[in-house]
Amino acid sequence: MASIQLHNVIKTYGSGKHALQVIHGINATIADHEFIVIVGPSGCGKSTLLRMVAGLEEISGGEISIGGRVVNDLEPSERDIAMVFQNYALYPHMSVFDNMAYGLKIKKVPLAEIKARVDKAAGILELGHLLDRKPRALSGGQRQRVAMGRAIVRQPQVFLFDEPLSNLDAKLRVQTRLEIQKLHRELSITSLFVTHDQVEAMTLAQRMIVMNAGRVEQFGTPEEVYNRPATTFVASFMGSPPMNLLKHLPNADFGGPAGAILGIRPEHLQISGTGWAMQVEAIEMLGAERLVYGRLGVEALIVRMDESQPSPLLGATIHAAPRTDRLHWFDSASGQRL
Repeated sequence: MASIQLHNVIKTYGSGKHALQVIHGINATIADHEFIVIVGPSGCGKSTLLRMVAGLEEISGGEISIGGRVVNDLEPSERDIAMVFQNYALYPHMSVFDNMAYGLKIKKVPLAEIKARVDKAAGILELGHLLDRKPRALSGGQRQRVAMGRAIVRQPQVFLFDEPLSNLDAKLRVQTRLEIQKLHRELSITSLFVTHDQVEAMTLAQRMIVMNAGRVEQFGTPEEVYNRPATTFVASFMGSPPMNLLKHLPNADFGGPAGAILGIRPEHLQISGTGWAMQVEAIEMLGAERLVYGRLGVEALIVRMDESQPSPLLGATIHAAPRTDRLHWFDSASGQRL
Protein backbone atom coordinates (compact mmCIF):
# COMPACT_ATOMS: atom_id res chain seq x y z
CA MET A 1 0.00 0.00 0.00
CA ALA A 2 1.22 3.53 -0.73
CA SER A 3 0.34 7.17 -1.06
CA ILE A 4 0.51 9.00 -4.40
CA GLN A 5 1.82 12.54 -4.84
CA LEU A 6 1.33 14.59 -8.00
CA HIS A 7 3.45 17.73 -8.06
CA ASN A 8 2.90 20.23 -10.88
CA VAL A 9 2.33 17.41 -13.40
CA ILE A 10 2.27 18.58 -17.01
CA LYS A 11 1.65 16.79 -20.30
CA THR A 12 2.48 18.33 -23.66
CA TYR A 13 2.27 16.77 -27.10
CA GLY A 14 4.63 18.04 -29.79
CA SER A 15 7.18 20.79 -29.41
CA GLY A 16 7.85 24.39 -30.37
CA LYS A 17 5.01 26.34 -31.93
CA HIS A 18 3.11 23.10 -32.54
CA ALA A 19 3.16 22.06 -28.88
CA LEU A 20 -0.21 21.25 -27.33
CA GLN A 21 -0.40 21.21 -23.54
CA VAL A 22 -3.23 19.00 -22.31
CA ILE A 23 -2.42 18.69 -18.58
CA HIS A 24 -1.71 21.98 -16.84
CA GLY A 25 0.21 21.59 -13.60
CA ILE A 26 -1.82 19.07 -11.57
CA ASN A 27 -1.14 18.97 -7.82
CA ALA A 28 -2.74 16.36 -5.56
CA THR A 29 -1.90 14.07 -2.66
CA ILE A 30 -3.70 10.74 -2.38
CA ALA A 31 -3.33 9.18 1.06
CA ASP A 32 -2.48 5.55 1.67
CA HIS A 33 -5.64 3.35 1.45
CA GLU A 34 -7.72 6.16 -0.14
CA PHE A 35 -10.17 5.60 -3.01
CA ILE A 36 -9.99 8.65 -5.29
CA VAL A 37 -12.18 9.18 -8.34
CA ILE A 38 -11.00 11.40 -11.21
CA VAL A 39 -14.12 12.66 -12.95
CA GLY A 40 -14.75 15.02 -15.83
CA PRO A 41 -16.15 15.22 -19.36
CA SER A 42 -14.62 13.47 -22.35
CA GLY A 43 -11.35 15.09 -23.39
CA CYS A 44 -10.63 16.75 -20.04
CA GLY A 45 -7.38 14.79 -19.55
CA LYS A 46 -8.44 12.37 -16.80
CA SER A 47 -7.33 9.18 -18.58
CA THR A 48 -4.11 10.86 -19.69
CA LEU A 49 -3.36 11.72 -16.07
CA LEU A 50 -4.07 8.14 -14.98
CA ARG A 51 -1.86 6.76 -17.73
CA MET A 52 0.98 9.02 -16.57
CA VAL A 53 0.64 7.60 -13.07
CA ALA A 54 0.73 4.12 -14.62
CA GLY A 55 3.77 4.93 -16.75
CA LEU A 56 1.93 4.40 -20.04
CA GLU A 57 2.36 8.10 -20.93
CA GLU A 58 5.56 10.09 -20.48
CA ILE A 59 5.48 13.08 -18.15
CA SER A 60 6.38 16.39 -19.79
CA GLY A 61 6.94 18.18 -16.48
CA GLY A 62 6.52 17.82 -12.75
CA GLU A 63 6.86 14.78 -10.54
CA ILE A 64 4.84 11.68 -9.63
CA SER A 65 5.67 9.70 -6.49
CA ILE A 66 4.22 6.37 -5.37
CA GLY A 67 4.99 5.24 -1.85
CA GLY A 68 7.53 8.04 -1.45
CA ARG A 69 9.47 6.95 -4.56
CA VAL A 70 9.65 9.20 -7.64
CA VAL A 71 8.46 7.08 -10.57
CA ASN A 72 8.86 9.51 -13.49
CA ASP A 73 11.50 7.38 -15.18
CA LEU A 74 10.29 3.94 -14.10
CA GLU A 75 8.63 1.46 -16.43
CA PRO A 76 5.02 0.45 -15.62
CA SER A 77 6.23 -2.96 -14.43
CA GLU A 78 8.53 -1.25 -11.90
CA ARG A 79 5.84 0.95 -10.31
CA ASP A 80 4.05 -1.80 -8.36
CA ILE A 81 0.64 -0.87 -9.75
CA ALA A 82 -2.19 -2.90 -11.30
CA MET A 83 -4.55 -1.47 -13.89
CA VAL A 84 -8.12 -2.40 -14.84
CA PHE A 85 -9.18 -1.10 -18.26
CA GLN A 86 -12.51 -0.43 -19.96
CA ASN A 87 -11.63 -3.28 -22.31
CA TYR A 88 -11.35 -6.48 -20.24
CA ALA A 89 -8.48 -7.76 -22.46
CA LEU A 90 -8.90 -11.40 -21.39
CA TYR A 91 -7.18 -14.22 -23.26
CA PRO A 92 -10.08 -16.01 -25.02
CA HIS A 93 -8.32 -19.42 -25.13
CA MET A 94 -7.53 -19.42 -21.40
CA SER A 95 -9.76 -20.35 -18.48
CA VAL A 96 -10.69 -17.81 -15.82
CA PHE A 97 -8.06 -19.35 -13.54
CA ASP A 98 -5.33 -19.09 -16.17
CA ASN A 99 -6.29 -15.52 -17.07
CA MET A 100 -5.97 -14.51 -13.43
CA ALA A 101 -2.78 -16.51 -12.91
CA TYR A 102 -0.97 -15.58 -16.13
CA GLY A 103 0.94 -12.56 -14.80
CA LEU A 104 2.13 -14.52 -11.79
CA LYS A 105 3.31 -17.40 -13.98
CA ILE A 106 5.34 -14.97 -16.09
CA LYS A 107 7.00 -13.75 -12.87
CA LYS A 108 7.70 -17.41 -11.95
CA VAL A 109 5.72 -17.25 -8.72
CA PRO A 110 5.54 -20.76 -7.17
CA LEU A 111 2.47 -22.71 -8.28
CA ALA A 112 1.17 -23.22 -4.74
CA GLU A 113 1.24 -19.46 -4.11
CA ILE A 114 -0.41 -18.76 -7.49
CA LYS A 115 -3.27 -21.10 -6.58
CA ALA A 116 -3.63 -19.53 -3.14
CA ARG A 117 -3.74 -16.00 -4.57
CA VAL A 118 -6.21 -16.87 -7.33
CA ASP A 119 -8.47 -18.77 -4.95
CA LYS A 120 -8.48 -15.82 -2.53
CA ALA A 121 -9.28 -13.30 -5.26
CA ALA A 122 -11.95 -15.61 -6.70
CA GLY A 123 -13.53 -15.85 -3.27
CA ILE A 124 -13.64 -12.08 -2.84
CA LEU A 125 -15.19 -11.61 -6.29
CA GLU A 126 -17.47 -14.68 -6.14
CA LEU A 127 -15.76 -16.29 -9.12
CA GLY A 128 -14.89 -19.63 -7.50
CA HIS A 129 -17.49 -21.57 -9.50
CA LEU A 130 -16.31 -20.02 -12.78
CA LEU A 131 -12.57 -20.74 -12.66
CA ASP A 132 -12.74 -23.46 -15.36
CA ARG A 133 -14.82 -21.41 -17.82
CA LYS A 134 -13.50 -19.56 -20.85
CA PRO A 135 -14.31 -15.82 -21.26
CA ARG A 136 -16.87 -16.52 -24.01
CA ALA A 137 -19.01 -18.34 -21.43
CA LEU A 138 -19.10 -15.33 -19.10
CA SER A 139 -21.35 -12.28 -18.92
CA GLY A 140 -19.91 -8.78 -19.24
CA GLY A 141 -20.03 -8.28 -15.50
CA GLN A 142 -18.26 -11.60 -14.86
CA ARG A 143 -15.53 -10.72 -17.37
CA GLN A 144 -14.97 -7.41 -15.61
CA ARG A 145 -14.66 -9.24 -12.29
CA VAL A 146 -12.06 -11.53 -13.84
CA ALA A 147 -10.13 -8.46 -14.98
CA MET A 148 -10.28 -7.12 -11.42
CA GLY A 149 -9.22 -10.50 -10.08
CA ARG A 150 -6.20 -10.49 -12.38
CA ALA A 151 -5.22 -7.15 -10.82
CA ILE A 152 -5.87 -8.33 -7.24
CA VAL A 153 -3.61 -11.39 -7.45
CA ARG A 154 -0.63 -9.16 -8.21
CA GLN A 155 -0.98 -7.63 -4.70
CA PRO A 156 0.05 -4.15 -5.92
CA GLN A 157 0.57 -0.97 -3.93
CA VAL A 158 -1.94 0.89 -6.12
CA PHE A 159 -5.00 0.02 -8.21
CA LEU A 160 -5.71 2.15 -11.31
CA PHE A 161 -9.17 1.88 -12.92
CA ASP A 162 -9.71 3.44 -16.36
CA GLU A 163 -13.50 3.69 -16.91
CA PRO A 164 -13.93 -0.04 -16.13
CA LEU A 165 -17.74 0.06 -16.08
CA SER A 166 -18.35 1.84 -19.38
CA ASN A 167 -19.08 -1.35 -21.33
CA LEU A 168 -21.68 -2.62 -18.87
CA ASP A 169 -25.43 -2.03 -19.00
CA ALA A 170 -27.07 0.10 -16.33
CA LYS A 171 -28.01 -2.76 -13.99
CA LEU A 172 -24.56 -4.35 -14.17
CA ARG A 173 -22.89 -0.98 -13.56
CA VAL A 174 -24.78 -0.63 -10.29
CA GLN A 175 -23.92 -4.20 -9.27
CA THR A 176 -20.23 -3.81 -10.17
CA ARG A 177 -20.02 -0.49 -8.32
CA LEU A 178 -21.14 -2.30 -5.18
CA GLU A 179 -18.54 -5.01 -5.80
CA ILE A 180 -15.79 -2.41 -6.19
CA GLN A 181 -16.86 -0.77 -2.90
CA LYS A 182 -16.75 -4.17 -1.20
CA LEU A 183 -13.37 -4.88 -2.77
CA HIS A 184 -11.88 -1.67 -1.41
CA ARG A 185 -13.29 -2.31 2.06
CA GLU A 186 -11.67 -5.75 2.11
CA LEU A 187 -8.30 -4.92 0.53
CA SER A 188 -7.98 -1.22 1.39
CA ILE A 189 -5.52 -0.66 -1.47
CA THR A 190 -4.86 2.91 -2.62
CA SER A 191 -6.99 3.39 -5.75
CA LEU A 192 -7.44 5.89 -8.58
CA PHE A 193 -10.66 5.44 -10.56
CA VAL A 194 -11.37 7.40 -13.76
CA THR A 195 -14.92 8.00 -15.00
CA HIS A 196 -16.98 10.54 -16.91
CA ASP A 197 -20.10 9.41 -15.00
CA GLN A 198 -20.79 11.75 -12.09
CA VAL A 199 -23.12 9.20 -10.44
CA GLU A 200 -20.24 6.68 -10.37
CA ALA A 201 -17.99 9.37 -8.95
CA MET A 202 -20.42 10.38 -6.20
CA THR A 203 -21.16 6.81 -5.13
CA LEU A 204 -17.60 5.41 -5.21
CA ALA A 205 -15.29 8.24 -4.15
CA GLN A 206 -13.94 8.95 -0.71
CA ARG A 207 -12.62 12.09 -2.39
CA MET A 208 -12.85 13.16 -6.01
CA ILE A 209 -10.76 15.20 -8.43
CA VAL A 210 -13.06 17.12 -10.79
CA MET A 211 -11.17 17.94 -13.98
CA ASN A 212 -11.91 20.34 -16.81
CA ALA A 213 -9.67 21.09 -19.80
CA GLY A 214 -6.60 19.58 -18.16
CA ARG A 215 -6.98 21.38 -14.83
CA VAL A 216 -8.31 20.48 -11.40
CA GLU A 217 -11.51 22.41 -10.74
CA GLN A 218 -12.05 20.94 -7.26
CA PHE A 219 -10.60 18.21 -5.04
CA GLY A 220 -12.82 17.16 -2.16
CA THR A 221 -15.33 14.70 -0.76
CA PRO A 222 -18.55 14.04 -2.70
CA GLU A 223 -20.44 16.04 -0.07
CA GLU A 224 -18.08 19.04 -0.42
CA VAL A 225 -18.21 18.95 -4.21
CA TYR A 226 -22.00 18.67 -4.35
CA ASN A 227 -22.89 21.06 -1.53
CA ARG A 228 -20.16 23.69 -2.07
CA PRO A 229 -19.02 23.54 -5.72
CA ALA A 230 -15.89 25.60 -6.25
CA THR A 231 -16.84 26.83 -9.74
CA THR A 232 -19.77 27.08 -12.10
CA PHE A 233 -18.26 24.19 -14.05
CA VAL A 234 -18.39 21.90 -11.01
CA ALA A 235 -21.89 23.14 -10.16
CA SER A 236 -23.16 22.29 -13.64
CA PHE A 237 -21.24 19.01 -14.07
CA MET A 238 -21.81 17.37 -10.69
CA GLY A 239 -25.47 16.66 -10.15
CA SER A 240 -28.23 15.13 -12.23
CA PRO A 241 -29.95 17.31 -13.20
CA PRO A 242 -27.31 20.04 -12.89
CA MET A 243 -27.52 23.09 -10.68
CA ASN A 244 -29.54 26.01 -12.07
CA LEU A 245 -27.18 28.89 -12.82
CA LEU A 246 -29.01 32.21 -13.22
CA LYS A 247 -27.11 35.07 -14.79
CA HIS A 248 -30.09 37.39 -15.20
CA LEU A 249 -31.87 37.33 -11.87
CA PRO A 250 -35.60 37.94 -11.84
CA ASN A 251 -34.97 39.94 -8.66
CA ALA A 252 -32.05 40.73 -6.39
CA ASP A 253 -33.71 40.26 -3.01
CA PHE A 254 -31.33 37.58 -1.75
CA GLY A 255 -28.44 39.73 -0.63
CA GLY A 256 -25.94 38.34 -3.13
CA PRO A 257 -23.05 40.27 -4.72
CA ALA A 258 -24.02 42.60 -7.59
CA GLY A 259 -23.72 41.04 -11.01
CA ALA A 260 -22.94 37.58 -9.62
CA ILE A 261 -24.34 34.28 -10.90
CA LEU A 262 -26.88 32.69 -8.57
CA GLY A 263 -26.84 28.91 -8.29
CA ILE A 264 -29.70 26.82 -6.91
CA ARG A 265 -30.11 23.05 -7.10
CA PRO A 266 -33.44 21.79 -8.54
CA GLU A 267 -34.35 20.11 -5.23
CA HIS A 268 -34.00 23.44 -3.41
CA LEU A 269 -36.81 25.09 -5.39
CA GLN A 270 -40.28 24.68 -3.91
CA ILE A 271 -43.52 24.99 -5.84
CA SER A 272 -45.73 27.40 -3.91
CA GLY A 273 -48.12 30.31 -4.34
CA THR A 274 -45.22 32.77 -4.35
CA GLY A 275 -41.79 32.89 -5.90
CA TRP A 276 -40.44 33.11 -9.43
CA ALA A 277 -43.07 32.82 -12.16
CA MET A 278 -41.97 29.94 -14.39
CA GLN A 279 -43.62 28.69 -17.57
CA VAL A 280 -43.60 24.88 -17.80
CA GLU A 281 -42.04 23.57 -21.02
CA ALA A 282 -41.43 19.86 -20.28
CA ILE A 283 -41.87 17.27 -17.53
CA GLU A 284 -39.85 14.10 -16.92
CA MET A 285 -41.48 11.42 -14.78
CA LEU A 286 -38.83 9.47 -12.86
CA GLY A 287 -40.93 7.30 -10.58
CA ALA A 288 -40.47 8.70 -7.07
CA GLU A 289 -39.94 12.20 -8.44
CA ARG A 290 -40.44 14.34 -11.51
CA LEU A 291 -38.33 17.03 -13.12
CA VAL A 292 -40.11 20.14 -14.35
CA TYR A 293 -38.32 22.15 -17.04
CA GLY A 294 -39.38 25.70 -17.65
CA ARG A 295 -38.48 29.25 -18.54
CA LEU A 296 -37.92 32.11 -16.15
CA GLY A 297 -37.70 35.08 -18.51
CA VAL A 298 -34.55 34.36 -20.53
CA GLU A 299 -33.33 31.78 -18.00
CA ALA A 300 -33.89 28.03 -18.17
CA LEU A 301 -34.95 26.53 -14.84
CA ILE A 302 -35.31 22.95 -13.55
CA VAL A 303 -37.38 22.05 -10.49
CA ARG A 304 -37.31 18.64 -8.80
CA MET A 305 -40.73 17.68 -7.42
CA ASP A 306 -41.80 14.83 -5.16
CA GLU A 307 -44.26 12.32 -6.64
CA SER A 308 -46.79 13.29 -3.97
CA GLN A 309 -47.10 16.79 -5.43
CA PRO A 310 -49.64 17.33 -8.23
CA SER A 311 -48.01 17.51 -11.64
CA PRO A 312 -48.29 20.91 -13.36
CA LEU A 313 -49.70 21.20 -16.87
CA LEU A 314 -47.49 21.87 -19.89
CA GLY A 315 -47.60 25.55 -20.75
CA ALA A 316 -48.89 26.50 -17.29
CA THR A 317 -47.24 29.17 -15.16
CA ILE A 318 -46.15 27.98 -11.73
CA HIS A 319 -44.23 29.71 -8.94
CA ALA A 320 -40.89 28.34 -7.75
CA ALA A 321 -39.54 29.69 -4.46
CA PRO A 322 -35.82 29.14 -3.80
CA ARG A 323 -34.64 28.09 -0.37
CA THR A 324 -32.60 31.08 0.73
CA ASP A 325 -30.33 28.91 2.91
CA ARG A 326 -29.23 26.85 -0.12
CA LEU A 327 -28.15 29.60 -2.53
CA HIS A 328 -24.72 29.64 -4.19
CA TRP A 329 -22.96 32.69 -5.61
CA PHE A 330 -20.30 32.67 -8.33
CA ASP A 331 -18.22 35.38 -9.95
CA SER A 332 -19.67 36.10 -13.38
CA ALA A 333 -16.23 36.60 -14.97
CA SER A 334 -14.14 33.77 -13.50
CA GLY A 335 -16.88 31.33 -12.48
CA GLN A 336 -15.24 30.97 -9.08
CA ARG A 337 -17.33 30.52 -5.94
CA LEU A 338 -17.82 33.72 -3.95
